[in-house]
Parts: sequence; C-alpha cells; structure tokens
Amino acid sequence: MATDLAPPPVDVAANLAAVRARIAAAAAACGRGADAVTLVAVSKTQPVALIEQAIAAGQLVFGENRVQEAKAKFPALKSRHPALELRLIGRLQSNKAAEAVDLFDVIESIDSEKLARAVAAAMARRRRRTRCLVQVNTGTEAQKAGIAPDQAGALVALCRDELHLPLEGLMCIPPVDADPAPHFRQLAALARTLGLDVLSMGMSADYPAAIQAGATHVRVGTAIFGARPKP
Repeated sequence: MATDLAPPPVDVAANLAAVRARIAAAAAACGRGADAVTLVAVSKTQPVALIEQAIAAGQLVFGENRVQEAKAKFPALKSRHPALELRLIGRLQSNKAAEAVDLFDVIESIDSEKLARAVAAAMARRRRRTRCLVQVNTGTEAQKAGIAPDQAGALVALCRDELHLPLEGLMCIPPVDADPAPHFRQLAALARTLGLDVLSMGMSADYPAAIQAGATHVRVGTAIFGARPKP
C-alpha cells in the first residue's frame, strides 16, 4: 500500500554554504571576487521557519514574487531583523505599486511606461525611494514579463531622465528551453550601453554562467530551500 512520506528536512545552512562556495568559484574563474556577487535567496512559497534558518546562517537578501505573499511574511521578519533587504522579482501590476513601494527595498520588474509612472507616483506620495531595475525580456516571449530589448533604452531613459527613479540596472529571466548564456551576455552588453551597473540574472540551474557573464545579483531558490511547496 502506498503511503505519503514527509519530505526529508532541508538543511538550509548547508545548502547556503554550498551555493556560496559555487558563487565564489564561478567568480574566481572569471577574475572576480565573491563579494562582487550578491546572493538573493528566493523565498517565494517558502515558510517563515525556513527563511529564519537562512537568516540564522547569515543570509540577509531575499526575493519574493508576489506582493501579497511578501506582505504576509516580511513585515514581522524585518521588525526582528532590520538589516534584511527584500527584492520584488516577480511581475508587478500598476495597481499594486504603492504596496510594493512600501514593502520592498528593490523592485526588479519595471517593464513598461505605465508601471514606471505608477511606481514614481507611489514614491512621491509615500516619500520613499525604492531602488529599481528594468526587466528585459531577452527571449521576446509573449507570455513573459519584461520590455523588449530594442525598447529597453527608451524605458531606461524615461525612468532616469523624466521620472528620476533610483534606477540601478537590468534584470532578465531567459527562456527555460534555451541556453541561458547568450541571454546573459545580451543583458550585460545592454547594461554597458546604457551605463547601468547592476545585473540581476541567473537562478538555481544557471547562476555560474550568469556570474561569468557579469551578474552582480543571482536569484537562487530551490538550491537553498529545496523544492517549493504549493502556495
């Protein structure tokens, strides 16, 4: 008779140590220091208990995909751990801009003029400067968020020159069935052209390749927390 077995416990501290070691090795292989790459622990759908384990192991930068989920978990965590940095890495709808500005330290998913204007207006009302990245759809996938690469320059100019957003860099999520390396190189070249320093790219399956291409931030979830529970 089949029985439902509980999944084995996740050793978050050990997983973090392994990820940090791979980051250091990937950075060293291309002549960069490990401190040039920030690890963003992707905690979407993960319970607070596992996030607390990561914090105890020294992890302070986290990424969440949804405003409402982050709102349920992170205000209390941030009150206990004031040094935490929370980054929104999922799609943001303009009607959630004010909540995102209140909650997140960085919004990585600016991908349209409408959203950029909504975020700028929310910042002005809240008198809060939430750092931003423009998300680029390097694979030009119709179902995926992100501005097309050939339109990214215009959006960056709007954010910087008209809206005066605290824009730091670019983010991308390559197509799942493609070699990610060309997408990482494309994003890095675009960032250089636009004079942007921050590159958020690379996830659990491909972050060493992203580091080789110049990633400053890698977003790693399952390699730290294990398989995601259903939300």
